[in-house]
Amino acid sequence: MKNQPKDLNIVNIVPSNLDLEFIEALLEPEDATYPWNLADESSEAYFQHLELQFGLQDFTDAELITSADNFYQNLDIIWDQVSVIENNNISKNTVNYLRSALQNAFSVMPEVLLTAIAQKAAEVSILEKSASEKLVECVQALLPSWEMDDLLVLARPFAYAMRSSEPQTLTSIIRDFEHRDWANLSEIEQAKITLAIADYALQHLSKSDF
Repeated sequence: MKNQPKDLNIVNIVPSNLDLEFIEALLEPEDATYPWNLADESSEAYFQHLELQFGLQDFTDAELITSADNFYQNLDIIWDQVSVIENNNISKNTVNYLRSALQNAFSVMPEVLLTAIAQKAAEVSILEKSASEKLVECVQALLPSWEMDDLLVLARPFAYAMRSSEPQTLTSIIRDFEHRDWANLSEIEQAKITLAIADYALQHLSKSDF
C-alpha cells in the first residue's frame, strides 16, 4: 500500500459517528466467513447482525442518506487530492528528466535557459496546439523583445521538420554558437538557438515514456 502523500489535506474532513463505526467494523478481524452467495438464507442473518453493530436503527432514512452522501463526497475529495499530487509528481519528474537530457546535449548553454525550456516544454507538450505554437510558448518568456507573430515565423522551419520527420539542423546551429558567449549573441541568434533547443525538447518528450 502506498504511503499517504504528505501534502494531502484532510484536516477539514470530519467523519460522522456512522463513518467511524463503519471504519471500526472494517478494521476488526473477521470471525465469520463473508456470505458471497446472497441467495443463501444465512446471508440475511449475517447482514442483520452487521446492521445491529452499526446501530442503524438509531438513524432515520434521511440521516442515513445524508451520511452516506457525505462519506462518498469525502472519498471523492481525498482521491481528487491524491490525483493532483500524483500529477504534480509526474510533472516534476518529467521536468527533471528533460532538464537532464538538455544539459547533457547542450552543456555549453546557460543552465537557467535549459531549465526554463524544460519546464515550458513539459507544460505545452500535452496541449492541443500546433507545433509552431508549442515552440513559441516554450521560448516566449525567454525572448521578451520578440513579438509572437515574429517568433511564429521563425519557428516554421522547425515545426515543418517536426511534422515531416526531416533531419534537424540543430547540430549545425549549436556548432556555430558553442564557442561564443551567450550574452554576445545577437537577438536573432539567441532566438534561433532557443527555438532549436525547444524543438529538441519537444521531440525528446514525444519519444519518451513521459
